[in-house]
Amino acid sequence: MTIESERFYERLAAFHDFEQFTDLGAYAAVPDAWVVMAGDVAGSTRAIAAGGYKTVNMVGAACITAVLNACRGVDVPFVFGGDGGFVIVPGRYAARSAAALEGLQAHAEEAFGLGLRAAAIPVSRLRREGYDVRVRKLMLNRRTALAMFSGGGLERADAILKSGGSDDPDVIQVRSGAEPPDLDGLSCRWEPLMATRGSMMALIVLPTGQANPEVVLKDVLLHLDGALNGDLRARAPANDRSLRFRFPPRGLKIEQRALALTKGVVKAWIAPNLTALAQKACHFFNIRIGDYDGPKYFEEVKAQTDFRKFDDYLRVVLDCSDEEIERLRNMLEAERKAGRLVYGIHVDRSALMTCLVFRLGEGDHIHFIDAAGGGFAKAAEGLKAQLAGRQ
Repeated sequence: MTIESERFYERLAAFHDFEQFTDLGAYAAVPDAWVVMAGDVAGSTRAIAAGGYKTVNMVGAACITAVLNACRGVDVPFVFGGDGGFVIVPGRYAARSAAALEGLQAHAEEAFGLGLRAAAIPVSRLRREGYDVRVRKLMLNRRTALAMFSGGGLERADAILKSGGSDDPDVIQVRSGAEPPDLDGLSCRWEPLMATRGSMMALIVLPTGQANPEVVLKDVLLHLDGALNGDLRARAPANDRSLRFRFPPRGLKIEQRALALTKGVVKAWIAPNLTALAQKACHFFNIRIGDYDGPKYFEEVKAQTDFRKFDDYLRVVLDCSDEEIERLRNMLEAERKAGRLVYGIHVDRSALMTCLVFRLGEGDHIHFIDAAGGGFAKAAEGLKAQLAGRQ
C-alpha cells in the first residue's frame, strides 16, 4: 500500500454544511486495500432492559477508541452506532486494529459485564459481494471532522459481524489471554443531557423503494425543518442549558473500569478522579488548568458532537417537544405508506454523551450522542419491524 493510499481520508476534500450529505455522488470510494473494523455489543437488549444503556454506549465507543489508538499517526473515518461502531483503516493497520478489537472482546465481560462481537472485513470483499464503501468528511470546525458513509458496505459488514460464525475468516473469535487494548481517551464525565423542550428523540431513516434516495433524504430534511420550525443545530442535545458537570461524575466508574484494563485499579481510580476534580474547578470558576480551559472546552463540546450523521441511514438525536415529535411522526408515516422510506423513533427525557478526548489543548476530541433508554438501538428495532412488514 502506498503512502498516498494510506493518506486517502486525510486528503479527502471536506464539506461544511450538514445538509450537503444528501449529494450521494460526491462520496469517494474507500481504497480496496482498506479494512472495515466492526464492533457490536452482544446482549445489548438485555442490558437496555436492565437500565444499562450507558454502559452499552461506552463499550460501543470503546470499539472505536481501541482501533483509533492502534492507528495513531494516520487519519481514519469512523461512525458510532450506539451499541457498536465502525472504523475503516488502511490495510497496513488491519492486523494491529484486529488485535485491539480481539483484546477488547476478551476483556469486555470482565470490565463492563457485556459481550462483544468483532470483525475485520476487507473493503475488497464487500465490493465482490456487490456492496460499496464510500465516504465524505464533514468538518464540525477547523480541526474536527465527522465521517459520512454510503454504498451499503457498512450495513453488509454489520450483517457479517452478527451472523458470521467460526467458519468466516473475517469474524474475530473470542480468545482468552488476548492483551487488553489501549482505551486512553475514552471518557464518561458529563451528566445526562436533559431535554430542554420536553424530550430527546433518536431518529433513524432509511430510503426504500424506487424513489431517488437523494430526493427522499432532502424531503426528510424539509420535514424535519417543518416539524421543528427551523435549523436542526438549534435542537442539538448538547447546549448551554443541558451541559452539566458534577463531581464525582456519575459515569466515572465505567471509565475507570476501562482504564483499569491496562493501568491497574489504583492508577485507574486516582487519575480520573484528580482530572475530574480539576474539570469541575475549571467549569465552576471559568478558568484554565494546564490544557483544560473550562470556557473554551465547553464551547468546543457543543460544536463537536455527532448528533447528525449519515451511514446509509440518516441518524439524528434532537431536543424536541412532544407535539413536534408527533407532527414529524405523522409526516414520516405518510412517506412510509407511500413506499419511500422506513424509520424508527425512540423518545426519552434525556440523552447520553460519551467522549473521545485525545489532545485536549489542540481541540482533538469528539462526543458521541445517543438518546437514553435505548436510543438508536431501540429506534433500529422499529425500523427493522417496518422493513419486515414491507417484505
